[in-house]
Amino acid sequence: MKQTTKTVDFITLGCSKNLVDTEQAMQQFRLNNFNIEWEQYTTVAENVIINTCGFIGDAKEESVQTILYFADLKEKGKIKKLYVVGCLVERYKKELAAEFPEVDGFYGVNFLPQLMEEIHLQYYPNHLKTRVISTPPHYAYLKIAEGCNRQCSFCAIPSIRGKHSSKTIETILEEAKHLIANGVKEIILISQDLVYYGKDNYGKFKLVELVDKLAQLDGLEWLRLHYLHPLFFDEALLKIINKHKNICRYIDIPIQHISDNMLNLMQRGISKVKTIELLNRIRKKIPDAVIRTTLLVGHPGETRKDFNELKQFVKQFEFDRLGIFTYSHEENTPAYAMADTITQKTKEKRRDELMEIQQEIALSRNQKMIGKSFKVLVDRVEEDYFVGRTEYDSPEVDNEVLIPIKNKLQIGQFYNVKIVDADIYDIIGEI
Repeated sequence: MKQTTKTVDFITLGCSKNLVDTEQAMQQFRLNNFNIEWEQYTTVAENVIINTCGFIGDAKEESVQTILYFADLKEKGKIKKLYVVGCLVERYKKELAAEFPEVDGFYGVNFLPQLMEEIHLQYYPNHLKTRVISTPPHYAYLKIAEGCNRQCSFCAIPSIRGKHSSKTIETILEEAKHLIANGVKEIILISQDLVYYGKDNYGKFKLVELVDKLAQLDGLEWLRLHYLHPLFFDEALLKIINKHKNICRYIDIPIQHISDNMLNLMQRGISKVKTIELLNRIRKKIPDAVIRTTLLVGHPGETRKDFNELKQFVKQFEFDRLGIFTYSHEENTPAYAMADTITQKTKEKRRDELMEIQQEIALSRNQKMIGKSFKVLVDRVEEDYFVGRTEYDSPEVDNEVLIPIKNKLQIGQFYNVKIVDADIYDIIGEI
């Protein structure tokens, strides 16, 4: 790549942690006087960088299809250089290089320094906090750690991203202040495991202290926490959430299953009884909080009895938000040594049974909002509606509030919205 080539398009696949990596990379290219684009699949950019996901089967397939699409554009002469980075490369670099000779370079998860060096651009490590925000400018993700020390049987993250590595509190606060100064009103705290934060570099868990300090920053309207593993969950966090009005009453705690047999096979380190006790204490101590969880069905060893136990629990506990995944048999995971004997059809049937139950719960909960008013952050305009969220909903994965466009609202602003109608996922409101 020559210095005269000045346009680059970034494509990000997978999770919000990948998105932060891309945003840091975009800033580095901007500092090297490139024009930055993102998610322009009908690209006119001379260079394309694809940040891949390699977590589960569907994500890997999406990454491969995206590489194929841009490799074809390069073959047709529509782009000059194509680089592929991230998790899929970390897992399958040799195979990808053999499969896609059109690609000019493959780089794994910590791609940025090496990529910049090999294409002869200046790397600015002191500017990593000054990302190009590709989300709507009023919210941003803030990654507080890399990697994971858990050994969940189904998860390839430790083999891809390595051991848990926390940023310092000072570094995170500095980055948060920079985001707020640039118009960010909602910070969404992310890592593979927020609960483990600080254990590696402070010798003890420090999430509670970090959240307390972040919540005190001037100008931060909402602070949202993603991915709180139930094992080692510090209930002092609940006191901090109650202490600060700008911490969203949103507890994202992926339990994965409820049967003791499956929790053991999944190597989750926590029992059914302890899980239920924790969930009940959360509801008791923060009654107005929503609890989001994720479940995994079809893991090797899951019997019909295990599934029925999970199904009954979903009915009884009534999670406010629920995501359900089907098991993907992944290399370099503890479960890979087990036979993947549950058919894909059965996995999908179990997922659909749970989603059917959850949809009834979601509809009932949403309809109870009718007649009440909520603080809503407007994210975008879509057709005849402004689309926003309450503090109980995270971008792209949860409910949205639709407000008729006649109201003349501003994107990125908060409004007091009265709910007038609701279905499973969309809530209709008026100013």
